[in-house]
Amino acid sequence: MPQYPGVTIAYKKNGECYYRAGITYRNKHISLGSFNSAKQGNQAYETALLVIRENKYNLIDYSENFGLDFEKWVILMNFRDNGIYIKNPIYLRTNYFLYYISRDTFFLFDTDDLFYYGHHKIMMRGGHLFVSDYGMQVNILSRYGIKNYAVAGKDYCFINGNEHDLRYSNIEVINHYHGVFYSKHKSLLCYTAKIHIEGEYLIGRYSSEKEAAIAYNKAADMLKRNGCKKNFPVNYISDMDEIEYAKLYHNLRISKNLRKFADNLNINGLNKEF
Repeated sequence: MPQYPGVTIAYKKNGECYYRAGITYRNKHISLGSFNSAKQGNQAYETALLVIRENKYNLIDYSENFGLDFEKWVILMNFRDNGIYIKNPIYLRTNYFLYYISRDTFFLFDTDDLFYYGHHKIMMRGGHLFVSDYGMQVNILSRYGIKNYAVAGKDYCFINGNEHDLRYSNIEVINHYHGVFYSKHKSLLCYTAKIHIEGEYLIGRYSSEKEAAIAYNKAADMLKRNGCKKNFPVNYISDMDEIEYAKLYHNLRISKNLRKFADNLNINGLNKEF
């Protein structure tokens, strides 16, 4: 068998062989991936040589015909151009960086997040971005205080209109709590709380966001006491002590229609998941 530079043979547990390609640059050994044949591995190695030792090609020049995975292409380009090896497909710019999900899909992040995303791989499923953190899938929008149930354009927005620009200055959180949104009622701006049970029910309108969030919790508690088994999210008010929370909880009023709905649940003995 001919010898191919940059390629070593390896074996799976069942004895089947495969080939690993790698290259050393600036005293750093970089894996280029695993391949079915030594020739494929060598092609990836030769491409990597052109990129990092001969300074050939730019980020946009990528082609699948090079035999090198696009993720490795980005890693090599960043190491060559910026002198920093990062194991994830990140390319550094001035004051921000690009994280590539694919050749045509990338996101912008502040450099403050570089350490985190340098060690946490982003996955995209169903249009949502996740990282694996302590064995759990974590939505990356949670880093901005955006809840999993939040709706773009309603609960948060991208100031410049680019939903791929995830720099902190570009994200505005509009609604911090579940079931709460800022609205106008009879020409006055207020915080409206609603809860969903076979359609949306108005809980009430309140002067502060925290009051509306607590009213949502109170409405959810009332429904559960009367037999509703729906698993309502809980709004956590982190900067309020128990006494202040309890006082507001007691004093906040719930709409008459919702109270009537809850009473009917209790009277009719319904034990239903909505």
